[in-house]
Amino acid sequence: MRNVIALDVGGTGMKAALVAADGALLHEARRPTGRERGPDAVVASVLDFAEELRSESLARCGEAASAAGVAVPGIVDEAAGTAVYAANIGWRDVPLRALLAERLGGAPVALGHDVRTGGLAEGRLGAGRGADRFLFLPLGTGIAGAIGIEGRIEAGAHGCAGEIGHIVVRPGGPPCGCGQAGCLETLASASAVARAWAAASGDPEADAADCAKAVESGDPRARAVWDEAIGALADGLVTGLTLLDPHTVIVGGGLAEAADTLFVPLRAAVEERITFQTVPHIVPAALGDIAGCLGAGLLAWDRLSAEVTA
Repeated sequence: MRNVIALDVGGTGMKAALVAADGALLHEARRPTGRERGPDAVVASVLDFAEELRSESLARCGEAASAAGVAVPGIVDEAAGTAVYAANIGWRDVPLRALLAERLGGAPVALGHDVRTGGLAEGRLGAGRGADRFLFLPLGTGIAGAIGIEGRIEAGAHGCAGEIGHIVVRPGGPPCGCGQAGCLETLASASAVARAWAAASGDPEADAADCAKAVESGDPRARAVWDEAIGALADGLVTGLTLLDPHTVIVGGGLAEAADTLFVPLRAAVEERITFQTVPHIVPAALGDIAGCLGAGLLAWDRLSAEVTA
């Protein structure tokens, strides 16, 4: 059976699959990145994992994978196939596409940004199916975004489109790693909620999930923390809606696991803030932590299609 290799490289672990043309996962596997051994070791781990998957493809499907797609964090030059910079891995200007193609016997390889790749999967296979314009918003350690337009993800002129987490929603607010102050992700990410709830509850081990549970149990301190985060998130979303006018906003990441505790007040807060804008459907992501891997598979199939067309 014809298939492609899909690799999703994270800060601590890698998810991989062999993906059929219809999106079916023929084989799944996970490995640590080994980042504690340094950036070169992570590159070696990725290449070795890809080679293992190629062997698995031969054994399971009777032929080597036709192509590979890989999603990586940080700054990515998709056209050049270079992982430009990834702070949590230590990469700088790694020609990952060329290295993978060489290891895989010259097979076509596509390289993508992890969040945009996850958004591609949610748009085509998940919560965004049928929406020709959507915004994918994972709420995790930070807040990123992916802009979906008619089945593709808009990378922008310099590969930075969708970085909604760095919209300033509270001028003069908490400092952000990007150099600004009051960015959305400093107030409404899972890590921001965890910090605020740890301070409010006096429990240094408390996290965002604990805050959500406390909200559900009626704790007024948790409600204050939660409402502040919801308000900041709604302000950021309204800016995004004004610029992009999406049909659907797909919210994923750890904070989205709070379900109605998040989505009910968030939808209400957005509706309260808009004037002329159209309220989009605000829905939870559907694919979970496999989205990046599925998206990498889509990148690989798209690369094959482009080569055939060319």
